[in-house]
Amino acid sequence: MRQLRRWTIALAAVLLSPGLAAAQGHVAKPERATVAQAPAPAGQPAAKDAKPAAAPAAPAEAPKEAPKEAPKEATKPPPQTPISEQIKQIRAQLDAEKADLDQREQALTHRELNKDDLALLREGIPPVADRLRQVVDHLGPRLDAAKERLNQLGPKPKEPEGADVAQERAQREAGVAEIDDTLRLARSLLVQSEQITDQISNRRRAAFTRALFERTDGLVSPNLWMRATSDYARDFRALKSSLDDSVVQVQRRGTALNLFLLALAIGVSVALYVGRRHIAPRVGHRSSKTAQPTRYARVMAAWRVFLVGAVPAVLGSFLVGYTLDVTELLPLRLLPAAHRIVASLAFVAVVEAMADALLSPDRPAWRLVAMTDATAERLNRLIIAIASVIAVGRTIEGLNEGISLSLPITIVTKGVFAAVVAVVLAEGLRRFAARAEETDEACLGPYIAAESTTGIGGPLRILGWIVVAAIGVSALVGYIALSSFLIDQLMWTAIAAAILYLAISSVDAVVSSALQDDSRIATALQANTGLRKRSLNQIAVLISGFVRVLLLTAAGVLLLASWGVDSTDIFSWAQAAFFGFTVGGVTISLSTIALALGLFTLGLVITKAIQRWLENTYLPATDLDPGLRNSISTVSGYVGFLLTLALAFSYLGLSLEKLTIVAGALSVGIGFGLQSIVNNFVSGLLLLWERPIRVGDLVVIGDNEGYVRRISVRSTEIQTFDRSAVIVPNSNLISGVVKNRVRGDRTGRVTITVSVLRNQDPVHAAELIAGCAKAHAEVLKEPPPRVVFRKIGDPFLEFELIAMITDVGSQAKVQSDLNFAVFKTLSEEGLIPNLGPGASIVTVQGLDAMQDAMGQIARMTTPAALRPESRNEARPEPEAERRKTPETVP
Repeated sequence: MRQLRRWTIALAAVLLSPGLAAAQGHVAKPERATVAQAPAPAGQPAAKDAKPAAAPAAPAEAPKEAPKEAPKEATKPPPQTPISEQIKQIRAQLDAEKADLDQREQALTHRELNKDDLALLREGIPPVADRLRQVVDHLGPRLDAAKERLNQLGPKPKEPEGADVAQERAQREAGVAEIDDTLRLARSLLVQSEQITDQISNRRRAAFTRALFERTDGLVSPNLWMRATSDYARDFRALKSSLDDSVVQVQRRGTALNLFLLALAIGVSVALYVGRRHIAPRVGHRSSKTAQPTRYARVMAAWRVFLVGAVPAVLGSFLVGYTLDVTELLPLRLLPAAHRIVASLAFVAVVEAMADALLSPDRPAWRLVAMTDATAERLNRLIIAIASVIAVGRTIEGLNEGISLSLPITIVTKGVFAAVVAVVLAEGLRRFAARAEETDEACLGPYIAAESTTGIGGPLRILGWIVVAAIGVSALVGYIALSSFLIDQLMWTAIAAAILYLAISSVDAVVSSALQDDSRIATALQANTGLRKRSLNQIAVLISGFVRVLLLTAAGVLLLASWGVDSTDIFSWAQAAFFGFTVGGVTISLSTIALALGLFTLGLVITKAIQRWLENTYLPATDLDPGLRNSISTVSGYVGFLLTLALAFSYLGLSLEKLTIVAGALSVGIGFGLQSIVNNFVSGLLLLWERPIRVGDLVVIGDNEGYVRRISVRSTEIQTFDRSAVIVPNSNLISGVVKNRVRGDRTGRVTITVSVLRNQDPVHAAELIAGCAKAHAEVLKEPPPRVVFRKIGDPFLEFELIAMITDVGSQAKVQSDLNFAVFKTLSEEGLIPNLGPGASIVTVQGLDAMQDAMGQIARMTTPAALRPESRNEARPEPEAERRKTPETVP
């Protein structure tokens, strides 16, 4: 009811304040200029609002300069100013917004405002700021257009100008003044709204910090215990009074129906609490027989375990609390304590279900978090212990508030509760520490610490000990509020981290099972869209990353809210970052940048499409050579890129004057570290323009020879004969020595060296060799192939065949064909004798005695232990057969 009353008051304030301000504006309409001057918020000069009042006098002064003009000019009706009525409406709206902001600013002067009052003041400011931004965005282009029309008349001359021109100038100046003053007022009110928002945020943060670091007597202070002991009698009377009120309330409202409803609610709640422990293992489907379940199966099982373990407990607690509210069996001041009790039970059940879902102590194969069994068991017990202590502490605090115990008892309760939480957390961290006496092994070398099997990293344990120290010291020295706040943050952060991890794991598992595996969705997408499996994997990674960013942002907002940061502040920061913020006179808008990137991407896609159309459709239909086609396609890509870049810059509002800083930075970068890149870029442009090397040319660069496949901005790709790609910087092609075999044409030369026996006719041999070349289809007729008599050797005559071929690319093929043809022709004519055994093998006889002598010498020098038992078995060949073995020499 209290929250509903606040919302009603806020809604009435929002609805009534603009109407009252507008009514005041209509009543005091003749004095609008003087009223606007009075408050002068945010440093607005008072004289600026007086300009529109003096502006209408200008048209009346113009006819006085020429009273004796023709009657036609005197009776000419004054030109209409269609913008004046619109400006009046806008000014009325701005007056209403100004009254609303002044009212809120006046309310901020009161010091006794609590956080709810500050939140109520803050709620109506964002709509006002949005309307003011719309006015500023609407009037900005109109002011530029009005100034442009005024500039068309030129500067005001010193000499008197014509009546029509003077009257037109006065009207345009009045229009510019009206729009300018209205725009200034809107901007001033926008700044005022932002200042009020900052003041409210600062006051809320200051109040939060002041309450957080408020110091009282600590647990080690004797004064606290003396005060708590002295108030014992009062607290006992308050407890007795609460019990008496409860008995009276039960007697008054304890009808049979109410008692039956309460008993039924408690019975159903107990059944839900007890039944969830037996239902969760069955519904979770985490079988111990499954050795290696998939990640998707583990995630789905974790969700089932969590929901089955948490939802019944929450429903049971809600049912009991709702029944207590409906039956009114407890006094009104004890209902929050009862709600705290049932909520604490639900909290413990939710934490237990979450720990079981993530850690799965009894089913290691289904565990989502990678850790050992011992670590999972210890961590599960620690989480449940801390949750139980927090639940008991919050329950006792709720009872203290309901009974209205004294402040020392409340401080003692919170301090002891914080100390117990610190002790439990410290004991859990101590058990997680690796025990050196259990893990160390005896060794003779230097000491090497054994690896810990707990699975909890050192940084997490250090952070845990820091939290333990902060909670314990705060409770001991008197910062009870700080210790309670740290406990709440520990609990909230742990729950948020667990839910975030489960959500991220779910997204990864669902997306991977849908797109990255051979699922029906992936198969259907591949069949209908033509996407490859690698593309689907990339899409899955992008979707998973995008959802991760959203989940992390939501978790960050929730954590910041627990630290006192209002969600409206976060929304306003995000809105300012997305729609624009000013830094040093430069407006930066993430939305504008995103749209500019979208335009740039769209332009690149269109450029690539046009470039692909030129390469595959249009240019192949022309008579241009491949090198020129490549140059046209590359230049079209450069032109499209530059036009797209200019379009994106123009959308961002960057002119050539604003790009001078970027150009200066680029010049400095070129001077220091970008010389090579710029050199290669300019060299690439020269290659495309002069075309000394074209795509498809056969070039020789150093030790590499191959075909030019592509000329890009920085380098040129050359494919060698072994199908390897050689990337050559463009500067090497411009400044180095390059041999282009097809620069003028594609004809090539083939040379073959042929040796003929000396006793043959050289003229006949030359005719036969030349005839083989002339018979080949790829050898040019002009110039005809020729044979050069190179050398008269001792056994052979050496000839060289030189033939020109049509395409240098078939040089190796033609050379091979000519070798086959020449060899066949000369062999048939007997100019190259066949290499038979009689011509190349000489048999030498008469060396049998020498062979026997060498064998005797070998037997005499061989030790007896190494001699074979029978030389006849070692040499079974008869001597007659051995003598037939010839010794061959070339």
